[in-house]
Amino acid sequence: MDFNSSGFIAIRDETWYIIDSFSVVMEYQKHMNTINKKEQGVVNMYQDEYRRWLEADLEDADLKPELSKIEGNDEEIKERFAVALKFGTAGLRGVLGAGTNRMNIYVVRQATQGLANWVKTQGGNQTVAISYDSRLKSDVFAKTAAGVLAANGINVRIYDALMPVPALSFATRYYECNAGIMVTASHNPAKYNGYKAYGPDGCQMTDDAAAIVYDEIQKTDVLTGAKYMSFAEGVEKGLIRFVGDDCKKALYDAIESRQVRPGLCKTAGLKLVYSPLNGAGLVPVTQILKDIGITDITIVPDQEYPNGYFTTCSYPNPEIFEALEQGLNLAKEVGADLMLATDPDADRVGIAMKCPDGSYELVSGNEVGVLLLDYICAGRIEKGTMPKRAVAVKSIVSTPLADAVAEHYGVELRNVLTGFKWIGDQIAQLEAAGEVDRFIFGFEESYGYLAGPYVRDKDAVIGSMLICEMAAYYRSIGSSLKQRMEEIYAEYGRYLNKIDSFEFPGLSGMDKMAGIMQNLRENPLDEIAGLKVAQVIDYQKPEETGLPSANVLVYKLEGGATVIVRPSGTEPKIKIYYTTLGKDLAEAQAQKDKFAEALKPIMA
Repeated sequence: MDFNSSGFIAIRDETWYIIDSFSVVMEYQKHMNTINKKEQGVVNMYQDEYRRWLEADLEDADLKPELSKIEGNDEEIKERFAVALKFGTAGLRGVLGAGTNRMNIYVVRQATQGLANWVKTQGGNQTVAISYDSRLKSDVFAKTAAGVLAANGINVRIYDALMPVPALSFATRYYECNAGIMVTASHNPAKYNGYKAYGPDGCQMTDDAAAIVYDEIQKTDVLTGAKYMSFAEGVEKGLIRFVGDDCKKALYDAIESRQVRPGLCKTAGLKLVYSPLNGAGLVPVTQILKDIGITDITIVPDQEYPNGYFTTCSYPNPEIFEALEQGLNLAKEVGADLMLATDPDADRVGIAMKCPDGSYELVSGNEVGVLLLDYICAGRIEKGTMPKRAVAVKSIVSTPLADAVAEHYGVELRNVLTGFKWIGDQIAQLEAAGEVDRFIFGFEESYGYLAGPYVRDKDAVIGSMLICEMAAYYRSIGSSLKQRMEEIYAEYGRYLNKIDSFEFPGLSGMDKMAGIMQNLRENPLDEIAGLKVAQVIDYQKPEETGLPSANVLVYKLEGGATVIVRPSGTEPKIKIYYTTLGKDLAEAQAQKDKFAEALKPIMA
């Protein structure tokens, strides 16, 4: 009980009581007892759940020692059992281990039972496609999900070896499935794994479908509620079948059909260093590159084969230098024209380009997106393959430089919410109108690219193919990616796009993030680093934006700069996206630095 100088006492719900009678004190005590009972109930719940797991006959031998090790550690038990991993449009993602707030076979079974309950209401083929990447237990989780689906009488098409996100999206469409499952945690550190759910169109699951699946999950006991049969039994009963070679070939054919200048790479002599970052990209990327004529490929030895521990790069993210460092060193050693890396589930690709002085420069996702848009437009016009009323799509947080490039070529550029499913949604709208051939390219600043309607998610395989073809083309005419990028800046202006990320870990992280976003809405910024805010766009107001509601704030400043604040949909982070425009890089960078310094206290 805390007294202040005015004779008030503060209690936990921040209500103030004046002590003027015995009855008020008694009311306060009753209030405190109620709170204590509630808190004790919560403690009992997560402790009881922990005890249930500890005493259960768990099939995964790794879980029991973990549970024994944390006995008596209330904070650790609370962190693992007080909440459950949330299932949303991005599926599940979490740290591997024992508990409802961890990725393990029981959480996967529970989620898949929820998905199965939804599938059984959908009619159709009653089939689900499954793929997985190189992460720890990815193959186990994929086969576990298959066993739950089979036990529910649902047919499964599963890849016989790890394959990337676009392969899952393609198989979902190829077999006319009700849904798809991709076991991956994308570019997260090795201790994570996850489970992405896809709808019948090959896009990540819609909000409405995900909400139904989540309700079904909550009705399913995590340890005992899911139906299950072994993978072997599912195969014997004909419910589980492997993805056929016909499907794999159709995927490769679809990708190769999107070459801009077919045959060019056979004679261009491009020298490439490639790293799959110990993930799923090795087989499809090298196969496609060899098919189009790129044969001088040096693979980074320590990052060639699947390794879920990612021992050479603790954060296997092609956006960051550390992940590409070994590849860069090898590129310098062999004199490569280009260094390329795909993330573990091969839906994103990052590159380093060779500069005229022989050094290598990392290229941002925005820059690669602009280079590809420019190359595809110019090449297709040259070859006479540009469709009438061509459409390109990008996310709202991606560079406005792409808008200028699209306008130059007479291409309609559509801006959508962050998340590649919204780019997929635009393709679906074109398809429904019988105009799917109008779609030529889509990208996100986070290194995700797609140049065809054959899948509905970002695809590092086609991204790798087109990047290499583009580099080969510029090499063949005595130019380079670096030179072309500088020409684009000279023509349209020196845009700079940067991102700062602020992490909010732990159980309270999401609450802190929500509080920051609420504060920004209740106390609007009227200036940032001395520049007046000319316009605020709140994407939680769809009536103003014309797009679905999203937790995004856009600040357009006088002078043309833009600042966007957005919580991540998959990680406990708030991201701030800066777009500045200067007479040169130094001026654009200086402006970005001022913005970042001004906004840092708000994220504290």
